[in-house]
Amino acid sequence: MALEITEGNYQELIASGNPVVIDFWAPWCGPCKMVSPIIDELAAEYEGKVTIGKCDVDDNGDVAAAFGIRNIPTVLFFKDGKQVDKQVGSAPKPTYVQKIEALL
Repeated sequence: MALEITEGNYQELIASGNPVVIDFWAPWCGPCKMVSPIIDELAAEYEGKVTIGKCDVDDNGDVAAAFGIRNIPTVLFFKDGKQVDKQVGSAPKPTYVQKIEALL
């Protein structure tokens, strides 16, 4: 299960230097519902290697604004505390796997 990303924990997670993946989503977003199970699978598969979480933009608008999120789903990829990649819109699982592997 993916970690819940909030205004209270996102900065610390990214600053840790470990690879981090954040899925920005909302409960009313259809494409987000397609991406959600993929993100949960990846969180289980990469547990201990990559921190993978979800950020509800309705509950954490400041986090979404900090990263300029304008469309959801948007998945951001961080390495060494810096954003290195982004996926806007839904994509098949292999797309996310390729981007995560590039973080390792």
